[in-house]
Amino acid sequence: MIRWIIAAFIWDLLIGDPYHWPHPTKAIGHFISWFQQTFTTGKTKREKYQLGILLWFVTVLGTGGIVYSLLALTKEIHPMIGNLCYVYLAYTTLATKSLALEGEKVYRKLRSDTLDNARKQVAMIVGRDTKELSEEEITKATVETIAENTSDGVVAPLLCLFIGGPVLAMMYKAVNTLDSMVGYLTPKYKAIGWFSAKMDDWWNVIPARLTWLFLLAASKLLRMDTVNAWRIGKADCRNHKSPNSGFPEAVVAGALGIQLGGTHNYHGVEIVKPTIGQALRAAEQEDILKANALLYVTAVLSLVCFSIGALGITHFIF
Repeated sequence: MIRWIIAAFIWDLLIGDPYHWPHPTKAIGHFISWFQQTFTTGKTKREKYQLGILLWFVTVLGTGGIVYSLLALTKEIHPMIGNLCYVYLAYTTLATKSLALEGEKVYRKLRSDTLDNARKQVAMIVGRDTKELSEEEITKATVETIAENTSDGVVAPLLCLFIGGPVLAMMYKAVNTLDSMVGYLTPKYKAIGWFSAKMDDWWNVIPARLTWLFLLAASKLLRMDTVNAWRIGKADCRNHKSPNSGFPEAVVAGALGIQLGGTHNYHGVEIVKPTIGQALRAAEQEDILKANALLYVTAVLSLVCFSIGALGITHFIF
């Protein structure tokens, strides 16, 4: 199992997520959209709350069942085909390179394009309204996204892969996709998405705190301000609407010496958020590349630690 997860990890680092490739998360997203359009239109608030719970269970359990069946079927056809299916599905749950590439796209827009195009680019990876963001605010939004998704897109799915293979990891991606699509506090999504948001919080409790540790170690290896990362990481890790997102964001803010968080508009609604970190300096374009460096080192550290842990458990049991 470990060697197939490592193969999936390397595959992700090499090619990322090409847009034209089939990707299970896209199918999950299409199903969520179809469910909303088909069943929630014209429903009362109470009915939307109930449908939100149904949406979560159908999406997450359905995803797990489909992946389990697909792995069983391909293994039955031929063990090698089953292994290839295992690696491919595991690879699709990881987002290290794609996350870094999205950050680099914003960086390049800031460096050599118009501010308006940079706003459009960052809108591809954040949920907040971006039409009036300044250059520094675009940089901060990108760094926040990289930091938060270091947990959601790398450490959490890796942990799930080592615990339950592609089945659990893909179920996690379903949980995460539900939260990113409907887990907002705005009037439009609050009823249908409250359960998805709560479940995403629970599924990320352990991964977020592990990411906190890995990012701290990564800041040391990269010779960033580890002392400040530790200080801000402890002080501001709960300065977030989410009980988990503040953990990686606080360490990154401290390591870079910038301030993240704060109040922003989401779908036309102002959402008040506390700030994370101290503004020892203004955020700069290069902070996006530094956040990417933290992402890559954290990804490798988590893979190594989870592999050692899995080998230790296997040796202890057998």
